[in-house]
Amino acid sequence: MTIRRATDNSKALDAFIAAKAEIDVMLERLKALSDDHFETHPDEIHWGHVGTLKHYAGLLRQITDSAFKEGEHAA
Repeated sequence: MTIRRATDNSKALDAFIAAKAEIDVMLERLKALSDDHFETHPDEIHWGHVGTLKHYAGLLRQITDSAFKEGEHAA
């Protein structure tokens, strides 16, 4: 019979919490930037702004697809 010893995962837990906190800060900053319409005024928007936002959306889609196992990460 194999006896499993309890492992100390406190370092992993600390690293996980630190990474989560980093993500939370980034999400808060992105939300604030989005709430401010990405620092644009409707009269000043051009196709460059559209391209930038589509680029951001694509990067975020990679993250959400991975996190939710969708898109290319779907089983």
